[in-house]
Amino acid sequence: MSSASEAAAMDGRGERSCHVLRVAGPLVEVEYVDGTAMHDMVSLGDAGLPGEVVAIKGGVVTVQAHEYTGGLAPGHSARPLGIPLFARLGPGLLGGIFDGLLRPLSGSGEWLLPGASMTGDGDRSWRFTPRAAAGERVSEGQVLGEVRGTRSVTVRILVPPGAGGVVERIAPEAEHPESGVLAVVGGTEVRMIADWPIRRPRPVGERLAAQQPLNTGQRAIDLLFPVAKGGTVAVPGGFGTGKTMLLQQIAKWCDADVIVYIGCGERGNEMADVITDLAALEDPRTGGRLADRTVTIANTSNMPMMAREASIYTGATVAEYFRDMGLDVVVIADSTSRWAEALREFSSRTGALPVEEGYPAGLASAIAAFYERAGSVTTLGGDQGSVTVIGAVSPPGGDLTEPVTAHTERFVRCLWALDRDLAYARHYPAVSWAGSFSRDAATLASVHADAGAPDWDARRARTAGLLAEADRLADLVDLIGITALPAQERISVIGGRLMREGVLQQSALSARDAYCGANKAAALVEAVLAVVDLCRELVGAGVPASVIEEADFGPLLRAREDVGPDDAAGVAGRRDAMLASLAGLRGAM
Repeated sequence: MSSASEAAAMDGRGERSCHVLRVAGPLVEVEYVDGTAMHDMVSLGDAGLPGEVVAIKGGVVTVQAHEYTGGLAPGHSARPLGIPLFARLGPGLLGGIFDGLLRPLSGSGEWLLPGASMTGDGDRSWRFTPRAAAGERVSEGQVLGEVRGTRSVTVRILVPPGAGGVVERIAPEAEHPESGVLAVVGGTEVRMIADWPIRRPRPVGERLAAQQPLNTGQRAIDLLFPVAKGGTVAVPGGFGTGKTMLLQQIAKWCDADVIVYIGCGERGNEMADVITDLAALEDPRTGGRLADRTVTIANTSNMPMMAREASIYTGATVAEYFRDMGLDVVVIADSTSRWAEALREFSSRTGALPVEEGYPAGLASAIAAFYERAGSVTTLGGDQGSVTVIGAVSPPGGDLTEPVTAHTERFVRCLWALDRDLAYARHYPAVSWAGSFSRDAATLASVHADAGAPDWDARRARTAGLLAEADRLADLVDLIGITALPAQERISVIGGRLMREGVLQQSALSARDAYCGANKAAALVEAVLAVVDLCRELVGAGVPASVIEEADFGPLLRAREDVGPDDAAGVAGRRDAMLASLAGLRGAM
């Protein structure tokens, strides 16, 4: 045993304790105690501030403190807890608001007290319905019973990973406290709540390839840059490009079963807006509150720096918990740049050799490890579930070549880059069709074809081609004027404007346009393409391009807001009226 270990003594309760040696912001060095391991939790000072072991060297243990360390000083006591940093999982997560360590913020008063418990009091009761019987043989991941967590989601009580055997006892249908034992399986007690280390991915039966699209209700995404359930997305964009609003729209309208929204280092007023909107919005599936199927982790910019670092892994663990029940979960992290800044802050405190822009050398590995927790899987119980990770990136000055953005692009399946020029032109969502990509598009094209939409890929290709052609001509128009272009290219400019303003632009404040169903989106694209085709035919027949440019395309541009979210027939009616109006130009010649 080292001299530092010998110095460590048992406290008055007979538990292992030691002393603080140095405090430098969130970095705390304490004496080594036998049995201390990496990622174990440490209780710091009389307040019991939570910390996590991040390095052990000689007789010194380096601890990452997850709360403000003001007042903590050398000589104060520290107590290794012998357990890793964990998240307490259970039915009470749904509809709740938590900090980065999954401690409830609602009902905790104006401020969360230092050293607040991570386990709660466990006195909430829920109605448990058994789905297995005593004497039945079960394996890990199988369903033992159900708890009605909220109106939106039924929480399954599963055999824990690594357990299995004969059900020795199971509780009857009744109200039970969440800390009580519901079943005993092969000698293992199963409770309504369970703890899981946040840095350890939960086990699965098998990882699957992308099979189904995640429908977000946002046309620019679903039409051009779709993501599969279980995929990964980065949303980079500078200040004012609409990242938060886009992520809020996805949280409100995507077809996931559970949303885990992580406010990581962003402004508190934005987080308050998210919470208010989710509480007020009606869930289209159940008619209840959308918040009832949302878990909100609020770790805003005025909260402790290193709790941001933990909040990302806490959110991933919560998502995996619901995924194991056979549910589709979306994790929205806003923003991963603030998380990376926390890594940089702590790395600088430890004296680690920095790399580009001061970030730690392990930044790329940390980003990869986070996004790898996404995926579509077969659970241990044989069901299918998924975790889709959508991470916002806030590059300083909108520089998309900075390290966090550059590394993130390497590991994600989709990139929804937000364009500053589009945002300043009040085109929202400001998703750049030139700077974004989707590696899931080819796979999802076959999925759409099997579902009865064989023209989905061709429609997407034509849309992208029209936008690219219009962008190519935009610089020429600025330089020499549109009248100097050939007639067919002038039609391409018109087509690009119709596609941008009539299809890709979408108002989050419109009751009819905030969400767009797949049929309406397809009808809008087909309407624009049909109008462009007719315009090309007209100029080919001798109609001057200037005559077509003077035509009133207003009814077509307003169709996205004039008809309901799923009203493809209404769009088709406006398309036919527009085509009839343009066809009249031929007779006027």
